[in-house]
Amino acid sequence: MGFVKGAWKVLVAIKDGLVLLAMLLFFGIILAALSSRPNPAAVTEGALLVQLDGVIVEEPENIDPIATLLGGQAPLKQFRERDVIRAIDTAAEDDRIKVIALDLDRFMGGGQVSLEQIGEAIGRAKAKDKPVYTFATFYSDSAYLLAAHASEIWIDPMGGAAFTGPGGSRLYYKDFLDRFKVTAHVYRVGTFKSAVEPYLRSDQSPEAKQALLAVYQPIWANWQANVKKARPKADLASYIADPAAAVTAANGDLVKLATDRKIIDKVGDRTAFGKRVAALAGADEDEGPGAFKHTSLGDWVAANPAKTGGDEVGVITIAGTIVDGEAGPGTAGGDRIEKLLHEGLQRDNLKALVVRVDSPGGSAFASEQIRRAIEVYRGRKIPVVISMGNVAASGGYWVATAGDTIFAEPSTITGSIGIFAVLPSFERALADYGVKADGVATTDLSGQPDVFGGFNSTVDTFIQGTIEHDYRRFLGLVGKARGMTPAQVDQIAQGRVWDGGTARQIKLVDRFGSIDDAIAEAAKRSKLKDDGYSVRYLQTEPDAFEQFVSGMFGPTEDSQQAHGLVAQLAWQQQAALGQVIGDLNVLGGTQGVQAWCLECSGALPPRTSARAELGWLAQMLSLKGT
Repeated sequence: MGFVKGAWKVLVAIKDGLVLLAMLLFFGIILAALSSRPNPAAVTEGALLVQLDGVIVEEPENIDPIATLLGGQAPLKQFRERDVIRAIDTAAEDDRIKVIALDLDRFMGGGQVSLEQIGEAIGRAKAKDKPVYTFATFYSDSAYLLAAHASEIWIDPMGGAAFTGPGGSRLYYKDFLDRFKVTAHVYRVGTFKSAVEPYLRSDQSPEAKQALLAVYQPIWANWQANVKKARPKADLASYIADPAAAVTAANGDLVKLATDRKIIDKVGDRTAFGKRVAALAGADEDEGPGAFKHTSLGDWVAANPAKTGGDEVGVITIAGTIVDGEAGPGTAGGDRIEKLLHEGLQRDNLKALVVRVDSPGGSAFASEQIRRAIEVYRGRKIPVVISMGNVAASGGYWVATAGDTIFAEPSTITGSIGIFAVLPSFERALADYGVKADGVATTDLSGQPDVFGGFNSTVDTFIQGTIEHDYRRFLGLVGKARGMTPAQVDQIAQGRVWDGGTARQIKLVDRFGSIDDAIAEAAKRSKLKDDGYSVRYLQTEPDAFEQFVSGMFGPTEDSQQAHGLVAQLAWQQQAALGQVIGDLNVLGGTQGVQAWCLECSGALPPRTSARAELGWLAQMLSLKGT
């Protein structure tokens, strides 16, 4: 009996301990979640700390609570372009902010148009005598496009700078498919629809190379011109032309190379940089050496909301791949976007619409669904202005045909007017194992497309005919919007991609300008006074649970990226492995007819890390196996 009583006391003690532990964990989670949310009241005199430990995007994704809790690909921290710009612009006007500190040490990039716009905001702040200091261990193309506009560029003594320009390789699967006897049935229209080439060829076609070079070269020239204007004394030209010779001449010392060529201004570690900022912002003695008084980006944005009320110019964002269904934000689900557009029509004070497109396209059905929803605005005499971001190609351009006028930037990637579909079949692979498909058919289309027995000529003709019909429809939409005949559009279509500068010359866009220019044009067309309207973003707001999970289990600074040249270049290559997943999804054929510029997706930053980061629950469970 005494043994039973003792065992019972042990079990009760274990139970009480577990309950106490659970309560501590629960309240700890609540406290951490609350402290992670932006706090407008936390604004303090000192520096504005813009710590870009992630990627710049047009529209951040909502973190999937289940995927985050259980594990999977870890989302990179995502910063909305317009939030960063508004933060810098408002800080430039606020006397409480003595200096803007831009921490780029873990910055993983953004589209070139986005970075150019943020760089202009930094330049505006500097022009108003607001110091802007940047720090990084390693400066890549993206980081330097921002840093070039700063008052001082700091680099860690163990760091460096290297500039690669756009471009790179992609995978081609024809030999792989042939080896495993998988047949890729490709249906397309257009000489330049290179999205399907990986399934048909073992290398890139001359036409595809020609088209991509014609886009990348002017965009790279825009990058160099932007940096040269911001840092006229920096000697980048010879370094970019022959990096191997430059590194050899500097004995491999990338910091010396960057200093001698005036690419950077100051060499020092994070503590030295912090002391430099603290000289203007004031030191934060409680946080140790190099700490300075500051307001975080999130708190500052929360404390400086955009103007609301009165007549409105609505803005709908088409960001990421266009897909069927409710997907998004960060992905343009046709049903979700259509719903948001219909809700905007219920607002009596919404007088104009700006469609911000930052998408390489995707589902042709969803693209048409969104275009029709936009057309309703024009049917009600509401002006519609299109604003192209980093990419507005294929399905993204399909959507743009619904506008009254189109704004783009010289570095925008657009065009890719063409469609395709890819479906696999496995009859050859199954035959090797003695498996064959057979049955009866009442028509030539019975059981087709047959992924086990192969496709017959009837279904091939049927699908190709629908592709050609939809392509003619695409040409007609573009022709009607741009005042061209379908034949004239076809000459600049066929899936070919164009940079914004060339697109303006061939009349695919009307004028250059930012989203602010597009908003101003929309207001002008509605006869609204310059200061007599506000901007209403038609967007999906995350629910409370998503915000909670995002704050608690979202990506941490330590999980983003290692420091240094080799580490960052390796990370970029790992991130490119995400292309394989997209290619396999296309080959699966589950996405239907596509108006999708797959090669344009590289102009947008990756939103997830290449390796699968375990969620907290998966990590806890994995401990049992160690």
